Amino acid sequence: MLRNVRLRRVQRLIVTATALLGACASVAAAGPAANAEAGATGTHYVALGDSYATGYGTTPIVDAACGRAKKNLPYILNLATEADSYQNVACAGATTADVLQARNGRPAQLDALKPDTNLVTVSIGGNDLGFTSIAVTCATVSQRQPTGDPCRQSFRNADGSDKLQLKLDAIKPEIAKVVTEVKKRSPRAMVALTGYPSLVPDSGQSCRSAQVPFADGDFAYLRDTTVRLNRAIAEQARNTGAKYIDLYTPSIGHDMCATGYRRWIEPLLTEQGSIAPAAAHPNSQGILGLGSAFALAILEYQKTRIVNPA
Repeated sequence: MLRNVRLRRVQRLIVTATALLGACASVAAAGPAANAEAGATGTHYVALGDSYATGYGTTPIVDAACGRAKKNLPYILNLATEADSYQNVACAGATTADVLQARNGRPAQLDALKPDTNLVTVSIGGNDLGFTSIAVTCATVSQRQPTGDPCRQSFRNADGSDKLQLKLDAIKPEIAKVVTEVKKRSPRAMVALTGYPSLVPDSGQSCRSAQVPFADGDFAYLRDTTVRLNRAIAEQARNTGAKYIDLYTPSIGHDMCATGYRRWIEPLLTEQGSIAPAAAHPNSQGILGLGSAFALAILEYQKTRIVNPA
């Protein structure tokens, strides 16, 4: 019953997404009493991963070194689940290695997990693939061939194979290792691997501009790269018994080429030509929209686990 109430709450939030953060504050305040009445064991939630779980580029910031803002997708899920405990250790630039082991003066993200942690979300893989370097490369080479596909060509091997596809093949076992290690540390946890949103038009159509400086023929290549990464993540979720959360589908039409409030993903550059604070990441509106879809997917899955336990 409690899960049904929560699902209805999140569904209403999706309909009125612009009021989400304020509404969730009141939901969270009522949570402990509701849990007590239902005899629930409570939710102990830990978020792991990269900048797509940090609210990168938005404010207020709570951890400048990791680019972690107060409001992000895990923050919204925390409110929606009325979690008894919540810790977000995601960090901008993180790879699977940063989740698994201590690096660059920071402990392994896995160290945040405890035996009673029962909800873990992981956003990982983009930096293993090299999202930032791909974007920089594509923006740079577009200047010499703006109507062609110079970025696709730059990632092509002599035999015609795609360098990024080869990297994806190497990333898959590392993503699987992350899930395996999470389950070792938190055996009771529901583990969810999140995909990445639609950064450029799903149609593959060019929207080249000063703010989105990719060559016309590379928009489809960049779309395909995100889709292939998401497929790899979804595959590893299936292989390891984790849940895959699709953030691509709900973000279609809200990419960096959209305008006004329809834009959930920030373009690479500002109108003044500087790098956008949240370049290629969800803006505040995107965090609202994607956070709603994210929370609903998790709560619906939790409901199926209660009705049909493994």
